[in-house]
Amino acid sequence: MAKIVRLDPLGQETSVVTNSTLLSALLKNELQVLQECGGRGMCATCHIYIKEGMQQLSPISRREQRTLGAITTCNTTSRLACQSKVLGEGVVVEIPSGMYLGDMNEIESLVGRRAEENILHPIDGRILVEAGKLITRSMISQLEVTRNDVVTHLANSKLV
Repeated sequence: MAKIVRLDPLGQETSVVTNSTLLSALLKNELQVLQECGGRGMCATCHIYIKEGMQQLSPISRREQRTLGAITTCNTTSRLACQSKVLGEGVVVEIPSGMYLGDMNEIESLVGRRAEENILHPIDGRILVEAGKLITRSMISQLEVTRNDVVTHLANSKLV
């Protein structure tokens, strides 16, 4: 049976099969979600806020709690879309503003331009480049180090 989920601030509603994750709703609506860890709850790239209906979602697991604890923009309404299964009606999701650091080639092509939106760290969600700031070569070097840190983090998480 399908449940209706509202995506704010987009003002869109979408149906989600009961016991499917909120990530499936985001992807179904063509929202850019990196899924850096492949939906295993180990990165911040599907971090969302639940504006309404938290009790209509699956409980938070220990892994999700650990990951949420590392996200700098986390609050009591935070969840990971990949870990949040929809069990009932009335869920309203708010997507954090910003773009998670993804493909370095994509970022490198932006050198010399101003960031259209915040560029966020994929593990802890902190802002790496603020919206409106000029993206420079030195920032690209810093972002490459961050990208390597993410790869190492995910590789180490697979061993655990």
